[in-house]
Amino acid sequence: MKNKSLVSIHDITKEDYNKILNLAEKFEANPKRIILEDYVVATIFFEPSTRTRLSFESAASRLGAKVIGFSDVASSSVKKGESLKDTILMVSNYSDVIVMRHPKEGSARYASEVSPVPIINAGDGSNQHPTQCLLDLYSIRKTQKKLENLDIAFVGDLKYGRTVHSLVIALTNYKTTFHLVSPEELKLPSSVKRYIKEKNLEYHQYTEMDEVIPKVDILYMTRIQQERFADPLEYERVKNAYVLKNKMLDDAKKNLRVMHPLPRVNEITVDVDDNPKAYYFKQAQNGVYVRQALLTTILGVDVKN
Repeated sequence: MKNKSLVSIHDITKEDYNKILNLAEKFEANPKRIILEDYVVATIFFEPSTRTRLSFESAASRLGAKVIGFSDVASSSVKKGESLKDTILMVSNYSDVIVMRHPKEGSARYASEVSPVPIINAGDGSNQHPTQCLLDLYSIRKTQKKLENLDIAFVGDLKYGRTVHSLVIALTNYKTTFHLVSPEELKLPSSVKRYIKEKNLEYHQYTEMDEVIPKVDILYMTRIQQERFADPLEYERVKNAYVLKNKMLDDAKKNLRVMHPLPRVNEITVDVDDNPKAYYFKQAQNGVYVRQALLTTILGVDVKN
């Protein structure tokens, strides 16, 4: 992975996943290691982000790297009409790696093709979010002590949810059984389900969440993303389709953990937060360790024990 871009979860192998996860464990044990003091990390976010941007910047800072970039296009030359190509070429002059989020699908792939430095895709529209996928894999492995042969439920926006798309594809490498809960209009795209079929794995589709909870090891909740809907009426029909309440976890497996890529709106009530099965805030924290592992791997810096 040295000096290579990470645009899609397809860009790396199962072996790569496991190396990143193992390295992330080292960073969790000792997150402050000044080993990137000679590097500059650029974070350029063309749409809003809190967790992804801050966790990347925290990861870089804890490793001693300099961080530059923007989190609002209004403060960049994009507002003046600068093209994505010109922005990437300009930022690459000042940095060793670029972390980019952009609202258009395919933008990260295009950026990687024109950039002389590696591009890390921090989300491109409703397409992919590979670094979220890696931290999710890390969180699943940490809570379940394994990745193989788990029952995992994805609930909510499976059509536009880029975190879901990346994670489902990655989990097909680990003999997962998938439980897909969504309204009819927000089903997992056929292009993603194809990966499940190609590995001869099981998936089950539901419109109700209650019957799934007792069956699964991970309950992965997602926000219904208003910003992805062209039709406001469609969003209004489905925005409160699934709301997880604490009482609903009474019959869950002991090892069940509730995950969410965040931010949540109202799909998980606050009374769930104190339940030991709630893992979404720790999940977000895990993002720092995984992104430390990813930055050092792509920049080709050795990490000692």
